[in-house]
Amino acid sequence: MTIPYLSTEAPFALLLMIVIGALIFRPLLAWRRSLMNTGVFFLTCLLGDLTAGVLEGSLQPAVLHWLREMAVFGEGLAVIRYLGLAFFDVVLPRLHVHVAGILADILVIIVYVAWAFLRLNMGGVEFSHLFATSAVLTAVVAISMQETLGNLLGGLALQMDNSLEIGDWIQMNDVAGRVTDIQWRYTAIVTRSGERVVIPNSHLMKNRYAVICNKRQAVPLQRRTISFNVDLSVAPARVTSAVLHDLETARIVNVSLEPPPSCLLLDFGPGYARYQLRYWLIDPGIDDPTDSDVRHHVLATLQREGIRLAVSDQTIHLVQENKAHREEVRARELDRRVHAIAHIDLFARLSDDEQRELAHRLIPAPFAKGDTLFRQGAVAHWLYIIASGEAEAWWQPPDGGQQRLIDTRGPGSVFGELGLMTGAPRRSTVVAISDIEAYRLDKAGFEQILRARPELAEGISVILERRRSRFDDLEKGYAQGQTGPRPPLSSDVAALRKKIREFFGL
Repeated sequence: MTIPYLSTEAPFALLLMIVIGALIFRPLLAWRRSLMNTGVFFLTCLLGDLTAGVLEGSLQPAVLHWLREMAVFGEGLAVIRYLGLAFFDVVLPRLHVHVAGILADILVIIVYVAWAFLRLNMGGVEFSHLFATSAVLTAVVAISMQETLGNLLGGLALQMDNSLEIGDWIQMNDVAGRVTDIQWRYTAIVTRSGERVVIPNSHLMKNRYAVICNKRQAVPLQRRTISFNVDLSVAPARVTSAVLHDLETARIVNVSLEPPPSCLLLDFGPGYARYQLRYWLIDPGIDDPTDSDVRHHVLATLQREGIRLAVSDQTIHLVQENKAHREEVRARELDRRVHAIAHIDLFARLSDDEQRELAHRLIPAPFAKGDTLFRQGAVAHWLYIIASGEAEAWWQPPDGGQQRLIDTRGPGSVFGELGLMTGAPRRSTVVAISDIEAYRLDKAGFEQILRARPELAEGISVILERRRSRFDDLEKGYAQGQTGPRPPLSSDVAALRKKIREFFGL
């Protein structure tokens, strides 16, 4: 196949460019600009080839010969470029064969060199002279580019042995980040602060680095540790069980429960025991914020259990307080508790003195976002009064179906009143959707008031029956496919009032 004024190779090169371009343009749409640049380069060489044919007889034959050779050589480079993309980026991926990018580039360059030797030989250059000259040139280049060649071979080794891949999280000295690119000369990582750090490949090959999160894992994880100190008087089993139970039941984003977390008694200090909570992080990119969330939960858990974080006995606290100041602080806290009680209909019938007495019996119980206040089906004889924050109540159908959100309550709300007044199992699961400041009231805290005024049981039973009927409607409506509310029956109120009297021994 010949075309006037063009070399014999040009038509075949043009046909290959058209066919391969049609094959790779759609799969490699992201490479569109590079493909177009290669196409423009090919057309430029084709124009040079055509110019040599048109000017034949007008210029010296040697000049036209080398113009055509250079044009044909450029056409071949463009064809090799398209063939390399088609083979390594389209055909092999469809066959589920992965070749390292640097290796593919080297193979394509070898073909470029072979094509150059072939065209030079066809142009009349002696191979023996060429090899002798190239050997000397190669030695000079190798000596002058030792560092560059080290980076090149290092990048090739990294991709060939799969010791490092794009997407892995690595740490080297004081730099940690996610690998975003492995090039001929360098490997680029993006740190957690968004900085792009470029590390020469030879530096990676000569020094030790840690792959802290491998993307080839089914779930990439990184283990984190949180240390805290507790007074030696607190039993270790109490500390570890409380912290682990909270971490396993709370909904903390980016914390994996598989493998399970662990809490260890790590060491002893002057007046305190040092504990270490170990958990698995899902996304290393947000390690510090997740550590902060976990510390928040640990602190809230210890405070609920009445356990204070310890400091060294050698630490000296110089705080100047007088009795009036301490009384003012206690009075302010008591007023806050009374204010919380006064807005709850369950305690609306109490006198001011009774409300203040009840406020003295409240126990602070903070919760962190995601904590579970209590679970459906559990038996516990206390209720929670929310001073700040919000919580959701979820109901689980008897057949184990999907949970349903039944209520969201904020400051001034109460959860668990049925458990306090009757000792009945919890009818819902309550989860904190924000950090919560709450107070806990147990049976003994309310029993003395109720014994002094047994008539309070009647008014309280009416309020509790309205709330209990809501759960009964949920269960019956779920079973019958309808959720129509029903008014409380007098027999139900009487039965509940009797249960309250029996529970408190009235």
